[in-house]
Amino acid sequence: MSAKYDSKRAKTDVLIEEGTFNPTPEKVRDPKFRGSEFFDPHDAVQVKYEMLRRVSIDKVSVTEASDEYGVSRPTYYQAKVNFDMAGIAGLVPTKPGPGPHKIDDKVVAFLQAQLAPGEPVRARELAKLLRQELDIELHPRSIERVLKKSGR
Repeated sequence: MSAKYDSKRAKTDVLIEEGTFNPTPEKVRDPKFRGSEFFDPHDAVQVKYEMLRRVSIDKVSVTEASDEYGVSRPTYYQAKVNFDMAGIAGLVPTKPGPGPHKIDDKVVAFLQAQLAPGEPVRARELAKLLRQELDIELHPRSIERVLKKSGR
């Protein structure tokens, strides 16, 4: 294997680990991103930055730029807001949602204790009970997921 392949592989791994890997590089149609060592269609931050630059500096329309970079117009506008607020760091994708930090063993045990064998899971009712009994706000879909994960 060549050193170039190894470094490219390492960069891809880093992009994935950091959450900046563009899962649809084939949608990026800007010719600069084809066969270039500098422009990488797998780098979501670089793709978004170049898309914003094309609109701001090259005066390409938002529709044309979003098509050229394989994203929706709302994605363009969100990237623009994020960039205007935080610069290039605003283009780094954030991790979705707060995560399951509210769901500990106590919560799982409480939820499982409310279930009747053979009865369907009533996540909305369980969400109300959690709020009343434990003062925890949890979306019904999160409840369904945690119960499925725990074997129910």
